[in-house]
Amino acid sequence: MSDETPYARLTPDLVLDAVSACGLWPDGRLLGLNSYENRVWQVGLEDASPVIAKFYRPQRWSDAAILEEHAFAQELAEAELPVVAPCVFGGRTLLHHDGYRYTLSPRHGGRAPSLESADQLEWLGRLIARMHAVGSRSAFAHRGRLDRDSLIAQPMHAVLASSLLPSALGERYRQAVQRVDRAVAARFDAVGPVRTLRLHGDCHPGNVLWTDAGPHFVDLDDARMGPAVQDLWMLAHDEQAMEALLEGYASMRDFDHAELALIPALRTMRQVHYAGWIAARWHDPAFPAAFPFAAEARWWEQHITDLHEQADELE
Repeated sequence: MSDETPYARLTPDLVLDAVSACGLWPDGRLLGLNSYENRVWQVGLEDASPVIAKFYRPQRWSDAAILEEHAFAQELAEAELPVVAPCVFGGRTLLHHDGYRYTLSPRHGGRAPSLESADQLEWLGRLIARMHAVGSRSAFAHRGRLDRDSLIAQPMHAVLASSLLPSALGERYRQAVQRVDRAVAARFDAVGPVRTLRLHGDCHPGNVLWTDAGPHFVDLDDARMGPAVQDLWMLAHDEQAMEALLEGYASMRDFDHAELALIPALRTMRQVHYAGWIAARWHDPAFPAAFPFAAEARWWEQHITDLHEQADELE
């Protein structure tokens, strides 16, 4: 497989064959789900509920790192957390078929949470606290950390090496990211040492599904080590929402309020990483179709302006 078109051979027939290889009986119904980093399908089964087949992007995570994700999900499920864990076939959760690595999991549908509801936010706060109680039991060995290298330096190099960034903006972009990096480092230094733990890592509203029974979490693909506040800030659209989240969180686990000062730094790191992620994946045909704005100079000009504004806030 080409690194530039890693899913060129991932046809519907190959997906069905991979599911069949686990001893299941697909009925031919396939529904592609919204995922760019990996490829995810809902697969209908004969006389059974559908499963979700997730095919991992080649070369992104090592097998050991993927297995840590699976083990964490299973540990959370065993602690009675509403988390979708992978299915086990022959003692294995990480499966291989025709050059692809994949996993199957049960289908759990739902709707987006209402982030205007204090009750739902408190509920989420309690569940995240319970998740963090499990996450603090041990550390990831293979999945890395939420740090400036992975979320600032590496994405910056990906942008500078790509054809997306207009050459006339190259130096301005570099200076903006370097300024952000200094400001982020200063903010972390000012806050001082914080406890790190195994996180969901990408706990935004799209990765929380709500049913009549309450919420459940999906997609631990970005799980890594980091501060607890990382799993909270993307669910809080304002101070009142954060207060509701922390109200629920504090009822189950202590929270270091000094971490709140990290939110502008974490938000800025996510902005830098987002642009670098698009640049690094641009050769995947799904990305130009999904993010056409990234091919326009004006988007990069606005991105540079946004980074300076973030640096102003941090400084």
